[in-house]
Amino acid sequence: MKNKFIYRIVTACCLFIIIGGCGKSDEFTVKGVIAGATGQILYLENTGLSTVIPVDSLKLKPDGKFLFKQKRPQYPDFYRLKLKNQRLPIHFSIDSSETVVFTADAHNFATSYTVEGSENCKAIKEITLAQLDANHEIRKLRDSRGMNLIPDTTYQESALKAINSYKDIALKYIFGAPASPVAYFALFQQIDGLWFFDLYDRTDSKAYGAVATSHKAYYPESPRAKQLESLALQSMRVTRGERRKNLNLDDAEEVNFIDIDLPDINDNKIKLSNIVRGKAVLINFTAYQTEWSPTFNIKLNELYGKYKGHGFEIYQISLDSDAHFWKNAASNIPWTSVRDPQSIYSSIAAIYNVRQLPALFLINKKGEMAKRIESIETIEDDIKSVL
Repeated sequence: MKNKFIYRIVTACCLFIIIGGCGKSDEFTVKGVIAGATGQILYLENTGLSTVIPVDSLKLKPDGKFLFKQKRPQYPDFYRLKLKNQRLPIHFSIDSSETVVFTADAHNFATSYTVEGSENCKAIKEITLAQLDANHEIRKLRDSRGMNLIPDTTYQESALKAINSYKDIALKYIFGAPASPVAYFALFQQIDGLWFFDLYDRTDSKAYGAVATSHKAYYPESPRAKQLESLALQSMRVTRGERRKNLNLDDAEEVNFIDIDLPDINDNKIKLSNIVRGKAVLINFTAYQTEWSPTFNIKLNELYGKYKGHGFEIYQISLDSDAHFWKNAASNIPWTSVRDPQSIYSSIAAIYNVRQLPALFLINKKGEMAKRIESIETIEDDIKSVL
């Protein structure tokens, strides 16, 4: 009888633990210690596709301990810990009801922390440090070039070397585990507001395809999977001219180019997709305040007058910081001229991976992104090829 009583107690305790565990399995935990941050506010934020959403916050006590509990995301997602007085946050991912433990110091918060409980979060730290190293190296090179200490060729070669150093680290995760949140994170890191991996580069296109195909297979309803799918389709269409069937993304919606919707000089929003509609369109990212702009626009005007009657249009995006200057300069231009108020920090320019101005892209009459024009000297021949 005594043994039966003990058995019932043990069984009841086990059931309590199981039930209790099931009740908490829908949560993830982020905890740890941050030294030297007494009285500072620590924020937990969700980094979505286009916005950063505050999730929770607390004031750190002298012992530096913190703990956040939140409902686990439906699909793998990204979060960050941010100290109010620190510019750089700690990035990490969550894909289950896991417990992630961080140990950091307020003085070098985002660079020298340790993380336990998640191999993905450890890998994201490696990616983050590689990205910071590349950005730091290119900033130094830019300063040297600005002071005429190095020629442009040295700058370009050294900058490319820094970019490739990052890519070497990123690619081992992108092709090693393309369905992982680490692969996604590595693919979308930026340098000066531009992605390391160029949508319109033939080699980089493979990286987008690998991550998109894997996310489509594992998380078909995830917003990030759908975003990847769209970008990969566009990238592969431009770089290799392949159709959807080559991507193994059978249910994908046909995506031919990334649409743009910006105000013209009269503050009317003009959509790129409304300009296309059976016409060949030259997309031009430019800046009217540059010394080369007048000569360049004269060249465009000649081409516009020559081919407009053949179904040719120009959609020109100004990245000028001075809106008044742009409006005056664009007032007599016969084609569509819009301006991105984000100027050099334009997210649209970043998506198109604009690295220098003028940047030129061609959409053919079928509404497909046909090519990125690499040289101003070939503009007319490139226009003819889509007419």
